[in-house]
Amino acid sequence: MKAKSYLCPAMNKSIKPNQNQPDTKKIQVTHMFDGISKSYDILNRIITLGIDVLWRKRVVKMLINEHPKSLLDIATGTGDLVIELAKLDADKIIGLDISPGMLEIGRRKVKSKQLDSRIEMQLGDSEALHFDDQTFDAVTIAFGVRNFENLDLGLQEIFRVLKPNGTLIVLETAVPKNPILKIFYSFYTQKIMPFVGNIFSNDQSAYQYLSDSAAIFPCGEAFNNILQKNGFIHVEDFPQTLGVSSIYFGKKP
Repeated sequence: MKAKSYLCPAMNKSIKPNQNQPDTKKIQVTHMFDGISKSYDILNRIITLGIDVLWRKRVVKMLINEHPKSLLDIATGTGDLVIELAKLDADKIIGLDISPGMLEIGRRKVKSKQLDSRIEMQLGDSEALHFDDQTFDAVTIAFGVRNFENLDLGLQEIFRVLKPNGTLIVLETAVPKNPILKIFYSFYTQKIMPFVGNIFSNDQSAYQYLSDSAAIFPCGEAFNNILQKNGFIHVEDFPQTLGVSSIYFGKKP
């Protein structure tokens, strides 16, 4: 599998769900996801046309040859990725999220699939992980890193809890490189996504934030450089579906 790197502008500003409110990004993001938790899954399927399911399967496929026995899924949300991770032969699987509302949906899904004996869903802060050093063989994050209040701090915490030679895999939105695709992508994310979000969740501002945060996220080579700056090696990025998302792979030395 060969990585195809592409360039995105480095993130040069901080963005919150509500720029006019004094609360920190972390507090606002927590409240936002609590508010849209009940409609989040169906909106994900609609907005991504169901392709996000395929992306998560690819994340798990990349981990097969790593043979992780202990897994942490950060920003686990409603549990889609952590449930997919249960297909691996792991002894310990933890899904962690800062939003109680999202976790509650996730716990129900895990239980409905009779995976509650293998998967533990925990409330926690990605920038202050409550785990000991060198606890996990692999850490995954799907559509969560752009919601970190302090990206470097979050990555440093992940680095801390990974075992030596541990693996980090990040699935995140990206901006297509092709100029024509970029125009359609911008229209879709800036106009269609918030409109659909308002219909199904009655919260257009939440999906406007998700769109805006995706537009300024340092994808491609820019994010590779951030991972390397925070100590990760063998860093690669794998663009997905015309470059609208990317899977990042890195190792702890």
